[in-house]
Amino acid sequence: MEFTRNENQELIAQTIKNFGDKHIRPRLMEWDESQEFPIEVFKQLGELGLMGVIVPAEYGGSGFGYFEYVTAISELARICGSIGLSMAAHNSLCTGHILAFGNEAQKKKYLPKLATAEFIGAWGLTEANTGSDAMRMQCVAKKDGDHWVINGSKNWITHGITGDVAVVLARTGELLDSRGITAFVVERGTPGFRGGKKENKLGMRASETAEMIFEDCRVHQDQVLGEVGDGFVQAMKVLDGGRISIAALSLGIAKGAFDAALKYSQEREQFGKPISSFQAISFKLADMATQIEAAELLTFQAADLKNRGQKVTRESAFAKYYASEVCVRVATEAVQIFGGYGYTKDFPVEKFYRDSKLCTIGEGTSEIQKLVIARELLK
Repeated sequence: MEFTRNENQELIAQTIKNFGDKHIRPRLMEWDESQEFPIEVFKQLGELGLMGVIVPAEYGGSGFGYFEYVTAISELARICGSIGLSMAAHNSLCTGHILAFGNEAQKKKYLPKLATAEFIGAWGLTEANTGSDAMRMQCVAKKDGDHWVINGSKNWITHGITGDVAVVLARTGELLDSRGITAFVVERGTPGFRGGKKENKLGMRASETAEMIFEDCRVHQDQVLGEVGDGFVQAMKVLDGGRISIAALSLGIAKGAFDAALKYSQEREQFGKPISSFQAISFKLADMATQIEAAELLTFQAADLKNRGQKVTRESAFAKYYASEVCVRVATEAVQIFGGYGYTKDFPVEKFYRDSKLCTIGEGTSEIQKLVIARELLK
């Protein structure tokens, strides 16, 4: 396996750095404080090709692989976790689901608009009482002639209010039947489909998280993704890839926190010398750097398997679990290195600290990752 950055990755990283310095850094704390979802930023990312990274060129995307995708997410998250999270959710979940399981007509209809961010995408699996226990979902779809009628709600949905198109998982069969769930593409403006409560979050505050509510929402059978009853199996495959994106998000946040801590430790003086010269601080930096390196290798290992079309269930869980836990540890240590200043909003690490925790929860908690890994090991 060769993980040296290729030319495309270098170009993506530099493009994001330049874009971030101009369009994200100056306003990221403003967006964080107000919980504003800066949709104009995502329209601009669409123009740069970053909202359809893995979408083939024939559908208007950039046509890159997972190495470039991991690089794009991590470099955005290195600047702002919220922007990285929304970009990842749009690419991996909504767009990725249609790319993987849509028919040709569905791909031609939706992928070009998603890839350019003309459409912002959402993906609805989680409900208020069914997070990890997805097969007990209460959102149901019932056949009525050429249509399906959807009733229920989805919670914790990225872009649940703003998203122009959503892939929604609804129960079409019996409770606990893994072949009793179906995926639908639902467009904003469809009668009976609306956004609900927006969550007031600890971190990732500029990435919109909200309910999606369905009340006698009629969706034509042409909007079914794949076969009726295949939705749960599809979702698990989508999450395999999605976990790589959260590993990349974790990696970026960890790198951002580390960059800030390293720089501060070399500038901050105590007892007449930089605090980086004290073993207590230098050893923290050594641990942080080592863990980031290991997380990056696990993430690119999973990306490599994904690029080659191989099964990635175990390796994506390895990457997501380890990288997300490293992300929290590194952000915590960064605050510690900053001391009292790390606890204020005038310095960058408190935001990395708040943003980091979501990585151990979203798209499968650390506990779920361990369950996935154990099942794979014990097969």
